[in-house]
Amino acid sequence: MIYRTATERLIHLSKTFRSVAVVGPRQSGKTTLCRAVFPEKPYVSLENPDVLEFATIDPRGFLSQFNNENGAILDEIQKAPHLFSYLQQILDETKTKGLFILTGSNNFLLQENITQTLSGRIAYLQLLPLSLEEMKTGNFLKNNYAWHIITGGYPEVISEDIKPTDWFPNYISTYIERDVRQLKNINNLSLFMKLLRMCAGRTGQILNMSSLANDCGIDQKTVAAWLGILQSSYIIYLLKPYFNNYNKRITKTPKLYFYDTGVACSLLGIKSAEQITIHAAKGSLFENLIVSELLKNRFNVGENDNLFYWRDKTGNEVDIITENEGNLTAIELKAGETISNDFFKGLNYFSTLETPNTEKIVVYGGNQTQNRSNNITVKPWNNFIE
Repeated sequence: MIYRTATERLIHLSKTFRSVAVVGPRQSGKTTLCRAVFPEKPYVSLENPDVLEFATIDPRGFLSQFNNENGAILDEIQKAPHLFSYLQQILDETKTKGLFILTGSNNFLLQENITQTLSGRIAYLQLLPLSLEEMKTGNFLKNNYAWHIITGGYPEVISEDIKPTDWFPNYISTYIERDVRQLKNINNLSLFMKLLRMCAGRTGQILNMSSLANDCGIDQKTVAAWLGILQSSYIIYLLKPYFNNYNKRITKTPKLYFYDTGVACSLLGIKSAEQITIHAAKGSLFENLIVSELLKNRFNVGENDNLFYWRDKTGNEVDIITENEGNLTAIELKAGETISNDFFKGLNYFSTLETPNTEKIVVYGGNQTQNRSNNITVKPWNNFIE
């Protein structure tokens, strides 16, 4: 097993709350992590038809099997949403911490039921695919960022050395068959797949639902609903715009990214790392790689998403803005391997609008760290997380 950074956070939450929900995309390593951290707990998968039938017909009897100090790991709990009401009673009557560990791959269904029944009784941990730091710890980190873009971070692809061109098409089709069919508003899977591919072609771009609707031949309400499903299933990520009252002439629409670049590459038909180096989407995919790394870094330590981008109406832009306790960090993402003055234009302009002590960072495709003038730090793509 590749060591997961989220291990410490999961242990901490299990000692603080009576239950913990570990959520994230399918195959991100949720089950492996939970079984490794809690080897004494019985493991039950609700994907098993027999188990699901038992839990559906006799939920009290099903949960009574685990009504002891060990509790259980209940995998893919969103398959049996009715269990949450019964879990509520059990958790209300116990003082045992970390009694039930729940996992799920659909955040919408989990959040909906947790909010209704288990609020205050359960903690949340989001587990995304492997980060670059985790790959480094497991000796899987390469010197070529294009390799990481096309390979993505799913543990099975990395640890089993499976070709992305073999794994991702099957992953995508399985996701459609198993997850999307159980959700509402999907009455045409071919159109849904078309929308998904259109999203891949717009990676790193400002979301334009009108354009997506026109290109797919569906209305904007359907686009919005389907994008919501893709978000809740950890396929696409919408980067929120950053805006302050100092300037109203700014873009207030999110930018579209994927939680995993391997999925985006598969949808774009990219079959090799060499192809990425000459592909029109190279810069956008590099941005996506770093955005997903920043998200993983936050989620692994239990922090919420605090990533934004900034762009004004005249085209001045900063790729990432983070805000921590009122302190801003502005980050520019550049796929180029040679540092140039163009890297710093957006950061320098933004610093004239914001506080002078805004931390400014350029993450680029090269391998050197530099401290430049105007308080700008240049960091390589494979060593920028602190």
